[in-house]
Amino acid sequence: MERTCNFFKCNEKDIHAMFQQEDLSADVLLKWSKLLEYDFFRIYSQHLIMYSPQAPEKYNKRTSSVPQFRKNVYTKEIIEFILELIETEKKSKKQIIDEYQIPKTTLYKWINKFSDRKQYA
Repeated sequence: MERTCNFFKCNEKDIHAMFQQEDLSADVLLKWSKLLEYDFFRIYSQHLIMYSPQAPEKYNKRTSSVPQFRKNVYTKEIIEFILELIETEKKSKKQIIDEYQIPKTTLYKWINKFSDRKQYA
């Protein structure tokens, strides 16, 4: 008990109080792991590994450095940038679909929608 009190820099009453607590902070649990030479965190990490659902295989295979776009993050600037790449022929429609993972239907909707505006501007 004396060694434990010295390690935690507290008295015996505080050590007993730790045993009575329902949960401990991560830094206190780390100290107990070091003192007892036992990895208490392994219990929780194994639990997470066992009970968390696996990601679908299609997400595991992607190794693209290009960010994944979602429908709600297509800003006006992104749309204009993509359409400018097509207009200046820097990239083909196929390249844009493959590199930026923008759905084909979305790209063609942008082309139809925003090409009308440019004609009247």
